[in-house]
Amino acid sequence: MTTMNRNPVVIVPGVLFWDGLYGVMREALTAYLPADKIEIAPVSFLDWVGFPPSPERSTNRVMAAIDSSVQFLRKKYPKESVTIVAHSGGGTVAMIYLLEKRFQGDEFHPGEAVRKLVTLGTPFHTHEHYAKIKTDFIFRHLDRDFFLRKEVVSIVSDQYHGDLQGSVVEKMCYMFYKSVADEGHVAGDGIVPAESCYLEGARNIRIPHVEHLPTPHTRWYGTKEGVEQWIQWL
Repeated sequence: MTTMNRNPVVIVPGVLFWDGLYGVMREALTAYLPADKIEIAPVSFLDWVGFPPSPERSTNRVMAAIDSSVQFLRKKYPKESVTIVAHSGGGTVAMIYLLEKRFQGDEFHPGEAVRKLVTLGTPFHTHEHYAKIKTDFIFRHLDRDFFLRKEVVSIVSDQYHGDLQGSVVEKMCYMFYKSVADEGHVAGDGIVPAESCYLEGARNIRIPHVEHLPTPHTRWYGTKEGVEQWIQWL
């Protein structure tokens, strides 16, 4: 079996995804660490959208959910640090949480409770409006010292190539990639271009044969087959 960190894990859903979709990831992770060491941050679709609609405040709502799960595991395992595993745009929310800087009026201080962040298909470079609110904040406050305190691993699949002149799938990938970055003729996980997940200071890993969306009958990051490809970096 792979040698890996067996510290408690908090799973963070991606943007517009909710905690119920991540049971499959939790189950896959139980092959490597005890089930009671794995928590899914209680994030709903409404947390991302808001009511009345306030997507610009979604980061604050999701950070509160992350902190709740981190503190819960910290009480159960006071001698162990927590690892956050965040999918898609949940990864940039987790980064803001770990920066411990005031964001839109809210500030969290996990300190030594969290020592590692693993992101899965998280675009740190994007021109999408609400995502850019987060990434601009991250790069405004991120410094080299951060990576002395926290280990960050950015993982992304490069299975699908975007091509406006290619197959239906390649054309769709092109459009998705173009909505995130400036170029659509690149490789990625079907939704996020791999290059947009590069974060200087982090350990940047590309894996094959994984899709982005947590939908049935796909091999996405949270399935048994997907987890097998990145578990060594947990």
